[in-house]
Amino acid sequence: MKKYLLFILSVFIPLLSFAQETQEVGIDQKIDQAFQPISDFFSAIVFFPVAGTPFVLILLVASAAFFTIYFGFPNIRFFWRAIQTVRGKYEDIEKHGAAELYGEDGIAQGQDLSNVDIEEHIENLDVDDNLAIDGDIVDTIRDESSAGEVSHFQALATAVSGTVGNGNIAGVALAIALGGPGATFWMIVCGLLGMSTKFVECTLGVQYRDVGEDGTVYGGPMYYLTKGLKAKGFATLGKIAAVVFAVFCIGGSFGGGNAAQSNQATIVLKEMFNMTSAASGFIVGIVLAIIVGIIIIGGIKRIAQVTEKVVPFMAIMYVVACLYIILSNFTLIDDAVALIVKEAFNPTAIGVGGFIGVLLVGFKRAAFSNEAGAGSASIAHSAVRTKYSASEGLVALLEPFIDTVLICTMTALVIIIFNFGGAFQYGGDGLGAVMIGGESFEGAGITAKAFAEYIPYSDVFLTIAVVLFAVSTMISWSYYGLQSWKFLFGRGKVADLVYKLLFLTFVVVGASASMNSIWAFSDAMIFAMVFPNMVGLFFLFPVVKKQLTRYLNAIKLKEQAIE
Repeated sequence: MKKYLLFILSVFIPLLSFAQETQEVGIDQKIDQAFQPISDFFSAIVFFPVAGTPFVLILLVASAAFFTIYFGFPNIRFFWRAIQTVRGKYEDIEKHGAAELYGEDGIAQGQDLSNVDIEEHIENLDVDDNLAIDGDIVDTIRDESSAGEVSHFQALATAVSGTVGNGNIAGVALAIALGGPGATFWMIVCGLLGMSTKFVECTLGVQYRDVGEDGTVYGGPMYYLTKGLKAKGFATLGKIAAVVFAVFCIGGSFGGGNAAQSNQATIVLKEMFNMTSAASGFIVGIVLAIIVGIIIIGGIKRIAQVTEKVVPFMAIMYVVACLYIILSNFTLIDDAVALIVKEAFNPTAIGVGGFIGVLLVGFKRAAFSNEAGAGSASIAHSAVRTKYSASEGLVALLEPFIDTVLICTMTALVIIIFNFGGAFQYGGDGLGAVMIGGESFEGAGITAKAFAEYIPYSDVFLTIAVVLFAVSTMISWSYYGLQSWKFLFGRGKVADLVYKLLFLTFVVVGASASMNSIWAFSDAMIFAMVFPNMVGLFFLFPVVKKQLTRYLNAIKLKEQAIE
């Protein structure tokens, strides 16, 4: 580790000196000018309108509503069950596969379950080697139980680190700056609906995953599109959709999961260290790329080890700060909530475009933040150790709740309470920037000003938070993108290295380019993933229903045995 730190310093110090000497138009602006046309091109294609509304948002919200109703509001009914699964309460049935032994209906055919030894029952089963129970070969039940690389908690932490990022700090600020307080209401609605979508796609991610000879797990929409649609008789459609998804997922890993994160980290670092040179963004990007590069070399196990420690600390630290500000202004909470509800249906933000405009701003920022419907999180969840795919689907539905309903809402309340003093005008310049004290602020800069109003030295605190959010998101998304890259180009070491070099390049691009171009490109790539992913979800949601029943019956069987 020391040699890595020395290497970082050896690169950073000369570059910093060079940047401070370079005051003319420099590399940051050149990178931004080169990247802007690319951003505009993809944004125009992905967000094509239907009746004045981007079709991808209609698809996303309508699908989430459908899954919520079809599965009987799983975001509410199975919330506690999901928490219990993360805690490991049902770990024993996931190891042994109780439901396969006793039938999918959870009835043990009149046997007394209190003294049943499932391990012994596996050994004594007198069946043909080719006999399958509920689609599983009996002799492989124990082998399948060990498939996977990480625990439920580690999978959740890895996936949450990919969603809980600067979308919660900068994205919320952007939503409120553009759409006013009402955007918060629609972010919450989108987050609650997104819990159902996340449940469906992550169940499928585990159900159709591949496990390599070395135990490495390969999963996500690429695999449930190819395998699942082939089983339904649509092999060609599945292959095409899988390839399209993989391409967009790689783009998403370069954009929303990478460049947008380094962009916001750079904003707060430049502000904190007063870096004004024309190459300061490029310098910060180089340093971030080195740090991220050191981490992502280790793969999903290294990522899981890092995220299971960093994410809880990062989230708790940020939430405590938000709660401190909110509770310090307790008398304003009801006013803030009332304003959120009122502005959701009767927005006054300049340039937002009325009710539809604020709704779209809220949905867009929420979907970008929690990624429900994009399918990306199912890649991380696929690596879990379990026999029941629906178990991880239930775990996954906690993500949008943590990300959007909790953390995004807290950020929004902090900013709204801060603005009760008239710090800035909602709507701003129409691009996400607002004037505070005669200076222009955007994204994380707005949140930083709100924090500074209530917490001494909060510039240091928020800078640390933003950088931690950014790095954890980038390392998780590097895994998502790499899995897609391997799906397209093979699992060799050369392909692996090429992707990681490209990924680290976009860390630098994001740090150098402007917020507008980076976030437009990031939005386009994340939302583009929705199109091929939804093909798989609508073909395969009956499979999810069956797997949910299978898992719940296994739990019921265990509970009967205990009784």
